[in-house]
Amino acid sequence: MHSKISGLIAWNLVAIAVLASWFWLPNHGFWFDIDSRVFYYFNNKLGESRAWVNVVAIANNRAFDLAAVAAMGLLYYSYYRRASTEQRRQLLLLGLLMLLTAVGLNQLGRAIPVERPSPTLTFEGVYRLTELAGFKTKDSSGDSFPGDHGLMLMIFTAFVWRYLSWKAGLWGCLFVVIFSAPRVMGGAHWLTDIYVGAFSVAAFGLSWLLLTGTMDRLLGWLDQHLPRRKRT
Repeated sequence: MHSKISGLIAWNLVAIAVLASWFWLPNHGFWFDIDSRVFYYFNNKLGESRAWVNVVAIANNRAFDLAAVAAMGLLYYSYYRRASTEQRRQLLLLGLLMLLTAVGLNQLGRAIPVERPSPTLTFEGVYRLTELAGFKTKDSSGDSFPGDHGLMLMIFTAFVWRYLSWKAGLWGCLFVVIFSAPRVMGGAHWLTDIYVGAFSVAAFGLSWLLLTGTMDRLLGWLDQHLPRRKRT
């Protein structure tokens, strides 16, 4: 119990410190320098290669978001198919709670008093995927902080690490990097939208849900109150 309390305090302090270091520094301090360098690195590459433009544009098409959903679903299913009947019920209930958590934490992120346009709407004279690609894609956002894609991926990672295995958690971490990268490479998000904004919301919210036993109690409550399928 003491270790969980220590973990709760630690994750809250980290979340607050990371967000404060971005929020309170003038013009976001050193974070803005990192954001700018990352954005221009990838944006300049859009002017160097037509093939690279197509790759990034495809990765930022809404249909490609299904790849992230499929990757998470396949990982989750790999544990589901090996589980017993009772374990499968728990995994289904856990999936429901994961979705509800995603909705709740997304609203928490929107409550942060920040309205930040994406770098493509901030800097002038930059390459735009929507102008370079020959098909519909995403390269901007009027309010990009915190990154919602990154937040959803981080929530999934925390849940599978806590309830499935540390290996599943490592896969989740890889998904965070891979599937949030296209929005940064295309200029629809700043790097800090994900690794400051989404991380801070996830670290704060999930620590209270996962380290205090709240999620375990909710899982138990659903298990008791939702009907079970009758055996034939």
